[in-house]
Amino acid sequence: MLMKEGQVRIPSGCAISGVFSRAGERIPGDLIVRSMSTMHERSNGLGGGFAGYGIYPEYKDLYAFHIFYDSVDAKQECEKFLDHHFEVVNLSKIPTRKTPKITNAPLIWRYFVTPIHNKLRDSQLDEKEFVARCVVKINHEFKGTYVFSSGKNMGVFKAVGYPEDVGEFYRLEEYAGYSWTAHGRYPTNTPGWWGGAHPFAMLDYSIVHNGEISSYDANRRFIEMFGYHCDLLTDTEVITYIFDYLIRRQGFTLYEAAKVVAAPFWSTISRMAEKEKEKFTYLRSAFPEMLITGPFSIILGFEGGLMALNDRLKLRSMVVGEKDEMVYMASEECAIRMMEPNVDKIWYPRGGEPVVVRLNEEEDHVDQLHIS
Repeated sequence: MLMKEGQVRIPSGCAISGVFSRAGERIPGDLIVRSMSTMHERSNGLGGGFAGYGIYPEYKDLYAFHIFYDSVDAKQECEKFLDHHFEVVNLSKIPTRKTPKITNAPLIWRYFVTPIHNKLRDSQLDEKEFVARCVVKINHEFKGTYVFSSGKNMGVFKAVGYPEDVGEFYRLEEYAGYSWTAHGRYPTNTPGWWGGAHPFAMLDYSIVHNGEISSYDANRRFIEMFGYHCDLLTDTEVITYIFDYLIRRQGFTLYEAAKVVAAPFWSTISRMAEKEKEKFTYLRSAFPEMLITGPFSIILGFEGGLMALNDRLKLRSMVVGEKDEMVYMASEECAIRMMEPNVDKIWYPRGGEPVVVRLNEEEDHVDQLHIS
């Protein structure tokens, strides 16, 4: 009997995967697609997607906007806005191929842009904040338009479908980058639609997520106080904005941001050494609305690195493997061994403990607590 969404619940559902080259070597997109194919049963065809980093080296200094349009009229209105705020260096349809399993596609366009100098100067904002506000405005105010990717030298590709079909649709074998993340959807409480598929992105931050956020309303109400809008009918969207706020706008390290999102229990903090106890008490007390509760495992993509993170009780699966300069992350070990059968090391990260990997040239970045 064919089950419809909502008639069956798979508690461990959703599949996530990631691959990263510390040496910065370019990894073909079809590798991450193959890793997702081994976890087919964790998805249901209502959402799949990928994020690649280092895929646009010829435009690496420009913001790459990937945009869904519901209509030609929506496209024309959005392009007027883009022309008014950005220098559009290149624009085109994102190349796709017809596949019977991906249907009802919106118009999908790509723009390589940089802010118009006078507009940026008059805004009195830094460049990233200017771009982020433009993206939020488009997504919140322009009917039938959604900017689903907006970082430099990276791009998100997502749709309603199984991940392997989404990869075929977007011709991911034609792309290569130093990092890839992927998601296959088994929804819990949210509808399946093109804009609601993972990854979710803001500038160069992207999130793929397995789990359910029981704290969503509290998280959403708090983050929307700072100019974000959660319009995409899914709980995962808010995680991306939380990390963007904590890291880009507050200047936190990845480790600090992780310890806000998956904060230690008060009982754990009470047993820490005095200096560490003081720091974690501050993080828990200052940002309680950004604590994410409920079962989750996530992979955060960002310029130059990846971070894997489980909830504090590790209620969702996450496996990490290494082979020479390559790092692999996934919901299941089989997805890692599909990419590299002979891994040197494989382990299951502890709940609430982030695993951060960076390009070799950026390993001098500090990822521990720096709050004094």
